[in-house]
Amino acid sequence: MFARVRGICSLLAVPVAAMLTAHSAPAQALQKITINYPTRSGASWPMYIAKEGGYYQKYGLDVDLKFGVHPAGIAMLVSNEAAMANYSLEQSMEASTKDGSFVMVGSSLNKALFALIAQKQYTAVKELKGKRIAVGQLGDAPYNYTIALLSKYGLHLRDVQWVPVGTDVSGRAAALVSGRADATLLTAPNYFRMEEQGYKNLANLADHDDIYAATTYLLRKSKVASDPKLPEQLIKAHAEAIKRFYDDEDFAVKAYEAFDKQPDADVRRIYERYKQGNLFERVPYVLAGAVKSVVAQQSDDRIAAQMKAFDFRTVVDNGTVEYLVRQGFFENLFGPGVKAEEARKEKLAMKK
Repeated sequence: MFARVRGICSLLAVPVAAMLTAHSAPAQALQKITINYPTRSGASWPMYIAKEGGYYQKYGLDVDLKFGVHPAGIAMLVSNEAAMANYSLEQSMEASTKDGSFVMVGSSLNKALFALIAQKQYTAVKELKGKRIAVGQLGDAPYNYTIALLSKYGLHLRDVQWVPVGTDVSGRAAALVSGRADATLLTAPNYFRMEEQGYKNLANLADHDDIYAATTYLLRKSKVASDPKLPEQLIKAHAEAIKRFYDDEDFAVKAYEAFDKQPDADVRRIYERYKQGNLFERVPYVLAGAVKSVVAQQSDDRIAAQMKAFDFRTVVDNGTVEYLVRQGFFENLFGPGVKAEEARKEKLAMKK
């Protein structure tokens, strides 16, 4: 009898030992990467949520989010310091005309809140002719957006004086307050504070459907070649973050404030504008119309010529988004209602 018991115990010992070994095995190490974000604004919100909500970790990534205004992100990609930059479409396209080694694999945003804020004596955009307008750098995203916005009111590139301040939205606001500039393009909540001080809000980018303020997931082609699963990991993590944005205001606000400490009421005001406008893309195709819009709104003849001569199909790759659509990833995440959006965006996406 005792021999029989010992035999049974011996048989049981094998799976128990195997289970103990499995539980004691170390978890698979997360892949460490850096992502550049060039603006402290709503455009970076999905990155904030992906970091704070653990969505990068869910897909095997240990991400260090590093702030740096243009052209820092490009330099970080070229030097392999960063694996991805959440860059504006304009800057990504201009960089690609000079260096075809970049690739855009997705786009989480096509519209954004940008207000043209001016000194208190101005009441109309046309009054800015001949005046000083602050930008971070000539050629950065706010510079291009400002040119496009001014054109809606009959002003062109050479109708104003450009004042590069070499930093982000805070520096542009400071240039206005100090009197170095007569106007500048500001994101929320910075322009809320300026309005409260009596500065004039002359126009908002979000009110013009034909002006895109798109962002892209910009990587190097060599990085994708050496790590082909990375675009999928990034797109999935950011898609989960966007779902959390729409579903959980309190968490979205908390995540934003972790990277850009602003008054809670201001962040909630921004949140409502983004949510009501459905600004974050659930199905993040890079859109052909957005690319065409950037080319059309270039006022610098040299850059415009470069863009018109360049085939952007060589640096836009919607393949990962298409694959995830076919796999049902977005439908499983957002529900069956996203299928109509998938079909619509697929028709608008840039094709090879």
